[in-house]
Amino acid sequence: MKHKLDLENWNRREHFRFFSGFSEPFFGVTVRVDCTEAYHWAKANGESFFLAYLHRSLAAANQLEPFRYRIAEGEVWVHDRVHASPTINREDGSFGFAYIDFFEDFLMFKVAAKAEIARVQNSAGLMPAISGENVIHYSSVPWLDFTSISHARSFDFPDSCPKITFGKMTEHAGRKTMPVSIHAHHALMDGLHVAKFVELFQEMMNTEAM
Repeated sequence: MKHKLDLENWNRREHFRFFSGFSEPFFGVTVRVDCTEAYHWAKANGESFFLAYLHRSLAAANQLEPFRYRIAEGEVWVHDRVHASPTINREDGSFGFAYIDFFEDFLMFKVAAKAEIARVQNSAGLMPAISGENVIHYSSVPWLDFTSISHARSFDFPDSCPKITFGKMTEHAGRKTMPVSIHAHHALMDGLHVAKFVELFQEMMNTEAM
């Protein structure tokens, strides 16, 4: 479900109009996230660390309304819930696109995610997932401890979905961290909103399973 945002009474209406005219309206930041507790929990319970941090990321994003904003035909729509459209690596070195529904309950999320991951890993080609606009585009680059990242993008295609990328986990002084890149449409949110996401995501990474 979704509803239209009242642009005229939105305190960011001028920001929306200003940044909507940009040929590249996305801005991005890269931060380091401590994943020590989440990693230890996943390993102790035989769970996928990837699904553990993906679920926490979606949980954080769904609590922040700007991450549920999408632009369609010049209007801003607020989705009740957003889901994941991640890239899934295959054994042959290629990858495919997936669509994974978000459930607050991790076990329900895990069941749906594992089925979708298996489907993509046993497929070929690069057919985009049928997902619509109520998704966050996710990717993982577990081979690189990056400090910044950019994305391939078609500027002719209207896109307002946030893009979150996870990098290589490293360890220093007994703490495990990984880089996380967040790209967002500046007509829909600012650095403050991204900072709130990072703060909430970190809090969730410091807790046990959702």
